[in-house]
Amino acid sequence: MATLRDIKGRISGIKSTQQITKAMKMVAAARLRRAQENALNARPYSKKITQLLNNLLSIEKNIENDLIQERENKNIAVIVVTSDRGLCGGFNMNIIRTVEDLIRGEYSDFASQGNLQLYCIGKKGADYFSKRFTNVPGNYSGIFSHLKFDFAAKLIADLKFKFLNHEIDKIVVVYNEFKSVVAQNVRIEQLLPIKPEITDEDNKLDNVEYIYEPDKSAIINSLLPKYLNTQMWKILLESYTAELGARMTAMDMATENAKELIRSLQLTYNKIRQASITTEIIEIVSGANSLKDN
Repeated sequence: MATLRDIKGRISGIKSTQQITKAMKMVAAARLRRAQENALNARPYSKKITQLLNNLLSIEKNIENDLIQERENKNIAVIVVTSDRGLCGGFNMNIIRTVEDLIRGEYSDFASQGNLQLYCIGKKGADYFSKRFTNVPGNYSGIFSHLKFDFAAKLIADLKFKFLNHEIDKIVVVYNEFKSVVAQNVRIEQLLPIKPEITDEDNKLDNVEYIYEPDKSAIINSLLPKYLNTQMWKILLESYTAELGARMTAMDMATENAKELIRSLQLTYNKIRQASITTEIIEIVSGANSLKDN
C-alpha cells in the first residue's frame, strides 16, 4: 500500500506535468492563430487558380503538356506529410496508417517490385518509414519551424524534373487538412499528372464568353507550374495548422486528465491520512484504558 509520502510525491509530479501541458497548450494556441490565418488566406488563391485551370483544360482538349498527360504507371511516389514533433494526439498515426494501407493495398505490387518511393516531410514520418521501408529517397525534417514558400517550390521543381524524365510516373500526397481546432481530415491527392476536377462552379464559367490572350494553350502552360507550387504550399500550410490544432487539443485533454488525477490522489491521500489519525487515536485510547485498568 502506498504511503502518504509516496502519494504526496505523485501529486507533486503530476502538478509539474500539468504546468508543462498547460504551457504547451498556450504556445500551440498562440501559434495556431497565425497559422490558421495563413492557411485560410492561401485557400482562395489556390481555389481560383484550380478553378481557372480546370475550366481551361475542359475547353482546350488538344493541349500537349507532359504535366497533364496520363501514362502507364511504372514508378509511383508518395509524399508523406507529418509533423516534426509529437504530443499531438493521433495526428501522425492517422497519416502513417493511411500510407501503410496504400503500401499494403493499392500500391502493393509497386512496393514489392521496389517501384514505390516515399518522400517524408516531417521528422515523425521520416523516422517511422526509414526503419520499415527501404525506398525513402526524400527526408525533409525541421521545415515547419521556419516554413517558407521556397521549400515548396524547390520540392516541386525536384519532383517535376523526375516526373518529366520518367523517373516517376505518378505522385500523390497524403496529409492532414485543417477543418477545425478539434478536427482534421486525412486527404490523398494526386499531384502529378495534373487531373482536372470539374466542379459546379467550373460549369458555371462555361456559360461565360472569355477572350484569351495570347491563347488558351500558352495560358495553361504558364499556369501549370504555378498551380503545382500553390498546391504544395497550401498542403504544407494546412498540415501545419492541423498539427497545432491537434497539439492544442491533446494538451488541453492532458491538462484536464492531470487535474482529475490530482483530485483522485488527493482523496486517496486524505483517506489514508484520516485512517492513520483514527488508528493513532484508537491506540492512545486503548493505552489510556489499559493504564486505567492497571
